[in-house]
Amino acid sequence: MKNRTLLRNSALIFLLILISGCGGHMSRAKKVDLVVQTARSYTGTPYKYGGTTRVGMDCSALLFHSFQSVRLTLPRTSAEQAKKGKRVNIKDLKVGDMVFFATGKKKKQINHAGIVTAIRGRNDVRFIHASTSLGVTESNLYSSYYKERFRRARRVF
Repeated sequence: MKNRTLLRNSALIFLLILISGCGGHMSRAKKVDLVVQTARSYTGTPYKYGGTTRVGMDCSALLFHSFQSVRLTLPRTSAEQAKKGKRVNIKDLKVGDMVFFATGKKKKQINHAGIVTAIRGRNDVRFIHASTSLGVTESNLYSSYYKERFRRARRVF
């Protein structure tokens, strides 16, 4: 079953790359779609600190691989990723934006990251991330846990 899912996800990514064409200039919408689809292809992957594969990965690896699908290379850690692109106000988030959190003991130290996948309403902004308890999953930025720990958002395209 896992092999079939992996094959299906790999085929989806290949198809998206093929559809997006060979030209070097992809529209923002196509880039965002490919980044989000790539991230979603990892749904269910278990969390592993420092992990970078479908066997196990952490949140920064999810961003690293997802943006790599559009040939954008991000740093490997969430703290360094949080310095890339331009700062975005939480009220101005768009699908494809990166969101960063401080979930550890140090309230200002960024140690968690995700990618906005859907904006359903003023208090319902979904993002995909690698959760230590659930693996790669989507959550609401406005849940009490994440809203309290949100530190910044960045847009790279």
